[in-house]
This record gives sequence, C-alpha cells and structure tokens, in this order.
Amino acid sequence: MPTADRTLPHLSSAPDGTRFRDLNRNGVMDPFEDPRLSPEERTEDLLARLSLEEKVGLMFHTVIETGQDGTLLETPGAISKSPTSTVVLDKRMSHFNVHGLDDARAAARWHNRLQELAEQTPHGIPVTISTDPRHGGAQNAGTSWVTSFFSLWPEPLGLGALGDPELVRTWAGTVRREYTAVGIRAALHPVADLATEPRWARQRECFSQDPQLVARLVTAALDGLRGAEGEIPVQSTVKHFPGAGPQKDGEDAHFPYGRDQVYPGGRFEDHLLPFREAIAAGADAIMPYYGRPVGLQIDGHEIESVGFGFNEQVLTGLLRNELGFDGVIVSDWELVNDNHVGDQVLPARAWGVEELIPAQRLQRILEAGADQLGGEECTELLLGLVRDDLVEEERVTDSARRLLRVKFRLGLFDDPYVDESAADALVGSEESRRQGHEAQAGSVVVLHDDGHVLPLHTVRGSTRIYAEGLPADVIAQLGEQVATPAEADVALLRIGAPFQPRDDLFLESWFHQGDLEFPPGLAHRLARLRAACPLILDVDLDRAAVLTDIAGECDALTGSFGVSAAAWADAITGVVPARGRLPIELPRSMKAVREAHEDVPGGTAEPLYPYGHGLDIDQVISSRR
Repeated sequence: MPTADRTLPHLSSAPDGTRFRDLNRNGVMDPFEDPRLSPEERTEDLLARLSLEEKVGLMFHTVIETGQDGTLLETPGAISKSPTSTVVLDKRMSHFNVHGLDDARAAARWHNRLQELAEQTPHGIPVTISTDPRHGGAQNAGTSWVTSFFSLWPEPLGLGALGDPELVRTWAGTVRREYTAVGIRAALHPVADLATEPRWARQRECFSQDPQLVARLVTAALDGLRGAEGEIPVQSTVKHFPGAGPQKDGEDAHFPYGRDQVYPGGRFEDHLLPFREAIAAGADAIMPYYGRPVGLQIDGHEIESVGFGFNEQVLTGLLRNELGFDGVIVSDWELVNDNHVGDQVLPARAWGVEELIPAQRLQRILEAGADQLGGEECTELLLGLVRDDLVEEERVTDSARRLLRVKFRLGLFDDPYVDESAADALVGSEESRRQGHEAQAGSVVVLHDDGHVLPLHTVRGSTRIYAEGLPADVIAQLGEQVATPAEADVALLRIGAPFQPRDDLFLESWFHQGDLEFPPGLAHRLARLRAACPLILDVDLDRAAVLTDIAGECDALTGSFGVSAAAWADAITGVVPARGRLPIELPRSMKAVREAHEDVPGGTAEPLYPYGHGLDIDQVISSRR
C-alpha cells in the first residue's frame, strides 16, 4: 500500500486506468509491472529482460549495515564488506541481511532510502531485507539480535516449553507486523532443528528435542509469518536442513572443530520430519547447515562427507527430488571466502572441500542445488564461471526465477516502501509487549519447590530480599533490597547456564559451548546462602545444564529461556503463573551426556529432569490445600 508520508515513486496509469510502477521508466506497463498478473507470469516476463549481471546479483545475499539516523552506509562496516551503493548499483544485489538498527523510525527511513537507491538499477528490482531473529533476549552477531524497540518474547525454547501452536502463530504474526513496519520482509527463521545434543550452542533457537512438537510449532510459525489474506507477508526461511542438532560432541559447525554431524542412533528421519512438514506448509526458503554428515546413509546410499551446502545428494537428491521442494535454497553464510573482520579470520565453512579455491567452491554449491549464496558478494566469480562455460546461464536463470517469484509474492514490485511516521507506533506496541511478557512468564519451568516457597508472597517495601542477577527496579516491586543473606527474608538468584568460554576465532565468544557442569564451588556457596534464608534459584537455559550438584541446595529451582527479570518475578509470585514444561531433558551428569547418541531425542541415561517435566504454580497451590 502507498506510504502515508511520501509519494510512491514511478507511479503511473495505463490507458485502462490500472495504476502501476514504471520501474524501467519506459512509459509502458510491461507485464512484469502489471499488478493484475500472477507472480509466475510477471517473473517470466522480467527474466527475459534481465542481463546476466542482474540475474547473478539476485543470487547473492550478504550482510548490510546502516548509517547514522537512517542514512545509507557508504563505507565498509564492522562486518559488511562494501559501501551500499557498490553492492546495489555495481553488483546488482538486492537481498541483504541487516545488522544493528537503532530505532524503528530510523530503520524505516534507512529502508526507504535503500529502496530509492535500488530504483536506479535498470529494472528497479526492489530490495529484500532479511534478519536473524530479533524478538528474544539473546545477542549473537552470528545468529540473533537484541532489538529493544521490538516486543520481547521468550526464546524459541521457551515457546516450546509452552507447547502451544496458537501462541506461536500469535508470536510469528507479531514478528511479521513489526518486521514489515520497518521494511524487513524476510525472516531467517524459524529453526526446525531438534535440540538432541545437550552441549550444542544453538539449542535456544530450537523449539524442542521432540520432532512432532517442533513440526507443529514450525508450521504454526510459517502461518504467522505469511499472515492472512490482505496482510503484508514476510518470507520464511526454515533452517538448517536436514536438521543441525546432532553435532558431534555438541560442537558447532560455524567452527572447524565442529564440522562433523553424526547419527550414531540412526535417527536421521526424526530430524527430517519438521522439514517435511514445513515444505507441506509452504515454506518459502530453506537453509542447509554448515555441518558435513559422517556415516550417514539415505536409502542405502552413503552420503558424501561434505558440508550440506555443497552436498548434491542432500540438496538435489533429497530436498528437491524426494521432498519436492521448489522454493529458494539459500546457503548458510560464507561458504566461499574466508571472513576477515579486523585482525580476526574465520575460514570459509567449506567443510570437506577445503582444498578447493573460491571459484570451485561456488561452482560446487550451485551444482549441489543452492539458489543463493549467503554472506557473499563475489558476483565477479559467478560471472566468470558463466563466461568460462563452467556454469550454464540457464542454471543462473533457474535460481533467479525462484528468487523473483518470492519478491513478486511479497508485493515488493508494487510497493516496497514503509510509512516512516507510523513505524514507532506499529513496533513494540503496548499490547504486543504485554503478550510477550505474559508468554515469557508463563514459559518459566518450575523444576522443584522443595521448600514450599512458591508462589512467593512479598510485601512491597517490607519483604527483605537479597538478590543476585536482578535489577534494582524489579526488586523494588517485590520488597526491600538488603546487602546480605543474613538480613533477608528470601534470596532470589538468577544465573546463566554454564559453558567454557572461547575466543580464538571470530564469533566464537558468542557461542556457549563445552561441558554443562557448574564450577564445584557454586553448590557450596548456595548451601551457605540457603542456611541464612530460603533460596529461589533460576537458571537461564540457553542450552541444557547439569544441575545435579546445585538442585538440592535451593528451596525452589526454575529454568527459563530468555525471560526478563520482571517476567520471572511475575512467574514466581503467581502474577502470571509459571506453567512451562521442559522442552529438552536436563541430564544427570556429563558422563551420561558423553555416552549418549547425538541424534537421539532424550538420549541421556536417567536424566535429572526429563523432557516434559515441570510444575504449574497453580498446581502447587492446589496440592497444598
């Protein structure tokens, strides 16, 4: 729809009165400009008009950054490699993953300026802006962004703890409305991976370890992102095909030591199930992961041990031919070139084909079946491959066709602009924040309440609270903060799940990896604290944790998944009662984790807290009557 605060550029009328955007500025309503035609018809007309350079540009999808106050950044950024005008005008690129964003109105302003720049290209192909998730509380420059002006919801594991497809549909609908208000039209999510390996660093982005539950919640998310008839849709990108959960020893495939993906329990089909359901539900795009399969057989055939983005057996044989997916396949980021950021280098994730030079890697990715190269802008490499007859132009055309179809379905050719003046009101509304807050509080899992302290009854200004990990304003809503446990009526502690810090490679410090046990001194400190007053402990479970040594040292123990301090306080006091159920099991020991199979849901022996465990605070109250 036309924006309220600007005139839609190149808007013309055909002789029969049809309004259209004259994107090639020839004074005629060409078929690709005709809003009455189908996306398929418009795509075929435009394809016949495009130069090789324009088709190649469609096949690259890289990081972009904004300038101050909504301006275009005309220098390389912290991660982005080129000025904005270079990638849009010179390289003919029109898909970008945006980092940063300061506020809603500046984001909308920047987006409109970017679309204005794109109008200078020969056919005015509009830009598609994508993003990693922004509606949770976790910050990771490689996977997600904290965006304060959006409404805040639980991480996907928290949504899995609630297990409610209708809530996920509401969440995804909110994501869609807030994204489209600032011009974001492609979600690099939802994640359909199963959280089967307790050590894997990306569990918080998953909904659960349960393939059936993940399938239901992923399809609900696709519904919400698509929207109802007449609503502005957002492209979905389901990842990471064919399921990134079973990483060997839980190491992540962003890094060379985590390149192997294994199936010792023979449960490949479990990991594939959510993708089957997503395809049936109309997923727009699918992203394969970095990992390389080791020892995997499909239909009796050994699968080559190369990264999934290079793997023709997986992308063409399985995804295209067997599963019938004809949407966009976009590779995960930086499979072709090494990533240089400052003085840090992360090798290209060309696992299994490291010996190939960049041009050969790019050719291998296209032969595997991908349509788009994530995190790359090396258009000259692909142009050279076509000119050297190593890649047929028809192969480029096939991918350009899929990419254009999505742009037309999104309505970008008819109006890519947003209303800058309305962005602040449309993003992070009071109602959306309330819904997100209630979902956060409800997603908290009460693991035990041995001290019968829940729901916690406090009197503002009177109850004396010793706290760690809670801000002063939240404590003030509950009672009076004191300096020591000896002075307190109750102690409230929030801690993160344990991990082993690493920072040798770019992005590595953002990924919580390694063993799941807390330092041995924590249990003793908790015991001393509990001796002074009742103790309620919360562990933020961005992945599984071994709680065996500390569970007995607190009166009540909760697990949360990207929940704000205010939402947790509401959960434990019963204002919005905690009702979550564990979406993953919490293992009893690291020995059990090491002995388990990476691909088996719920595979550790005698877990301390099994999948599905949790106490409703309402049930706790009823049990005491």
